[in-house]
Amino acid sequence: MPSSPDVVIIGSGIGGGTLANRLVQHGLTVTMLERGDYLPQERENWDVDAVFANQRYVPAETWLDKHGVAFRPGTYYYVGGSSKMFGAAMLRLREKDFQELEHAGGVSPAWPITYRQLAPYYNLAEQLYGIHGEAGVDPTEPSDVPRYPYPALEHEPVIEQVASALKNRGIKPFALPVAVQRHPGGPCIRCKTCDGFPCQVHAKTDAEIAAVRPALASGKLTLKTNALATRLLLTSDGRRVNAVEYQSDGHIESITAPVIVLSASAVNSSVLLLHSACDKAPNGVSNSSGVVGRNYMAHNNTALMSIGWKINETKFQKTICINDFYFGDHDFKYPMGNIQGLGKLQTGMLTAKQKFLPKFLGDRMAERSVDWWIMSEDLPDPGNRVLLQGNTIRLHYTENNMVGHKRLVEKARSLMSQIGFGLNIAKHMGGLSVSHQCGTVRFGSDPSKAALNEFCRSFDHENLFVVDASFFPSSSAVNPALTIAAQAIRVADHMAKNDFGITGIGNAS
Repeated sequence: MPSSPDVVIIGSGIGGGTLANRLVQHGLTVTMLERGDYLPQERENWDVDAVFANQRYVPAETWLDKHGVAFRPGTYYYVGGSSKMFGAAMLRLREKDFQELEHAGGVSPAWPITYRQLAPYYNLAEQLYGIHGEAGVDPTEPSDVPRYPYPALEHEPVIEQVASALKNRGIKPFALPVAVQRHPGGPCIRCKTCDGFPCQVHAKTDAEIAAVRPALASGKLTLKTNALATRLLLTSDGRRVNAVEYQSDGHIESITAPVIVLSASAVNSSVLLLHSACDKAPNGVSNSSGVVGRNYMAHNNTALMSIGWKINETKFQKTICINDFYFGDHDFKYPMGNIQGLGKLQTGMLTAKQKFLPKFLGDRMAERSVDWWIMSEDLPDPGNRVLLQGNTIRLHYTENNMVGHKRLVEKARSLMSQIGFGLNIAKHMGGLSVSHQCGTVRFGSDPSKAALNEFCRSFDHENLFVVDASFFPSSSAVNPALTIAAQAIRVADHMAKNDFGITGIGNAS
């Protein structure tokens, strides 16, 4: 029998990929199980009809909403996970996001760690993902953020005009931090296909490109693709995970290691834990607290098209961000959230799912619009949860904390109207937009209220970790990817020291 690896990781997205990258730097051997395969580089990567109308890369599965209505989830099963389709925005949580924070719709709970504890790992994550940005210009940015690895991407002319007009009205737009390879020698061509598209030239530094491939090159990572984890098996005393069962080529196989890590996404990680219920864990693995699957969050999201009379020839629109209203303003004392440039809407994207919007009208709107993504915090609610209905995932979600979000949408509408965009069309994305899913296996300091400790180690099973957005106790109002990556590096260093007695790499303590 071949010797087992030091660590088994289930999932190759931002959490699992970053963790593997750091663990192999410590000299540990890792086997990664990925249920999907490599996403092919092909012409269809950048084809609007293939991606949006035909949903070429969306998994061939359906989930149920709270009413039992089936839908196809926007989650992705590839090496690199859903980061293959992400918009490359990578921002830090604000310092106050780690503290208890009162919203118009309730209270966002404190994290079991502070921003200062995670800050050194944010630094390392920004280096790993090669982020373009400019420190010191975001009005809500934590202090002492170091220089980004690469300079901020410059605005194209129309976005520069928008930024200047906003500054004239007292707004402080800043450069959106993005994980793309636009540095000298990098393959990024500043096209229109970051948000919602895979990159045909591998210019996005997603989890595959930034983390998994370098880990594979070390020779210490073994990647098993098309390997779907189906169950965690516990030891006879229930204190440890003994093995992982997975499907591969139509067969059930198992693998064991001293440490097991679950990084399959907030929905699928909680599903695997619940599906692994047994005599020693009757409510699911790592679920003595009863929180697994609960407190699902995915942000309150609205897309805004601001339409003017001029053609917008911008290609890469994701260079601008606005946080002036993140924690409220003089008229509204509660947090509102984040506004950032959305990947440029193209012909066909608007009409892909709109039965009654004529194509010619959608085309005219898209070519004249500046497009925004408006994002606010939704609050943890135990009733918002992931359930298993037979073998089908049911996502029971009711939106909350919408007062601040609606005010933020109106702020954005008003600002764009003031600077000359006469038609502003907002589309609320609803709770089934799962790209920012988080919160279902929360970490905390109290084992009766959380499944994981501050290092994402299970309170119930000493060799089990969950390292993806599941651990978030609150969702904040920025993209979660960088925080997942930072915590993954922090967990890897903790794991290397405490489980394997290894210290000595990196710049973080």
